[in-house]
Amino acid sequence: MSERTIALVTGANKGIGYEIAAGLGALGWSVGVGARDDRRRTAAVERLRAAGVDAFGVALDVTDDASVTAAARLIEERAGHLDVLVNNAGITGGGPQEPTSVDPAIIRTVVETNVIGVIRVTNAMLPLLRRSAAPRIVNMSSSVGSLTRQSGGDAAQSTGPVAVAYAPSKTFLNAVTLQYVRELSGTNILINVACPGYVATDLNGFHGVRTPQQGAAIAVELATLPDDGPTGQFFEDAGAVPW
Repeated sequence: MSERTIALVTGANKGIGYEIAAGLGALGWSVGVGARDDRRRTAAVERLRAAGVDAFGVALDVTDDASVTAAARLIEERAGHLDVLVNNAGITGGGPQEPTSVDPAIIRTVVETNVIGVIRVTNAMLPLLRRSAAPRIVNMSSSVGSLTRQSGGDAAQSTGPVAVAYAPSKTFLNAVTLQYVRELSGTNILINVACPGYVATDLNGFHGVRTPQQGAAIAVELATLPDDGPTGQFFEDAGAVPW
């Protein structure tokens, strides 16, 4: 069994997830690259290893029970524990997403990945996280999930286009995170939500103004919190995000 710090990043074959894996790997950690696409996952692992990261591939479809169970079994066999889980995998669902005309199937699909997928993976990995001396869970959300900002409580902040599937899925994820915090209160598991900012990725047609590496920084910070660090908080680079 490995004595190294072990992390799993979902949706890590590209974009922000890849850079989170790279950032954690640069600390000398062993990083599981979770992704459902075999070719892209293999390519990401090879690229990370070429950069000196102790990366290993984890076949992982967050919407599939059997896939998630197999992923937990792989980490169990490889390391015997898990120190950090970064729930990064997510989708926008495409458009248009005006509430008066949206196809309800789009909402179901987005919630299945962005919310239920996080629950599915977190629950499968919790037994392994409980074996860690300093377990951390980071859920990648977005400031568009902030009800304060969406309702105009922070007029200086952009909340993007009307998106009745994507934006509320992040609000839902934020709320789910707080329920985990409540249930796991009194344990040493720190659970926080991260907003990477408007990052140029294929999710937004590369229109974002930040690089994936910049977007990954807050996740790396929350994954490496000290034992007396915060839990149940929502952060971006500038500090706390209003719920």
